[in-house]
Amino acid sequence: MSRILERARSLLDRPGAWLDQSGAAYPLRLGGDRRGRVVLTLDEAAFRALIERPGLRRRDGGGWLPRPRAVANNSPSPSPPGRPGLIEGERPVMEPDGRLTTRRANLGESPVAWLARRKDASGRPWLSPAEVAAGERLRREAEIALSGPSLTMRWDALPRSSSGGATARVEPSDRALSASARVEAALNACGPRLRALVEQVCIHGTSLQLVEQSLFLRRRQGKTVLKQGLQALAEHYGIG
Repeated sequence: MSRILERARSLLDRPGAWLDQSGAAYPLRLGGDRRGRVVLTLDEAAFRALIERPGLRRRDGGGWLPRPRAVANNSPSPSPPGRPGLIEGERPVMEPDGRLTTRRANLGESPVAWLARRKDASGRPWLSPAEVAAGERLRREAEIALSGPSLTMRWDALPRSSSGGATARVEPSDRALSASARVEAALNACGPRLRALVEQVCIHGTSLQLVEQSLFLRRRQGKTVLKQGLQALAEHYGIG
């Protein structure tokens, strides 16, 4: 598995490389369209691992491309306070009324992964492994749910194909529908008090600092609320 993943990641660095989908398999093609040569075929587990690294974005015409990497330099400037692994960019977002708009977004490291490295005053990790796993699972499920045309949902804020008009409607796949139902069930398990913050941080990728401002929370209150939400998620998923 690890050797296949490393080969897939290496191949995705090549110009013209992209991931297609054929049933439950994910052919990796070299070339601009489906006539391109299939050099590797991946299963669902490998596909999910590629969502984690290098990250995938929707490709016009179907399929996925690797997300652009941050440009390295000799003296990287630190991220602003509360902005984990900041890579400025834009994401198409489906509004509750069905309109497709574009919003600025952080395309880098997820806030939960960033917070997982933070420690409390006694030097212990601020988030438990179960809480981190729950938050990242929710993010992955939402990304799968929105990996293709999807039903309008309040938490719809992940990359999707920008081709076609905003009014276009394509029936989502069974895979996307199943993932959508799992995401909705997980958010509901957090309860109305915690759902909004969990949704913003885990799915929208918004920093705690900005979420506190948008939800009118006191400074640092968001950390407590997020931890409670991740605990509820972990219990829902049966993690830990």
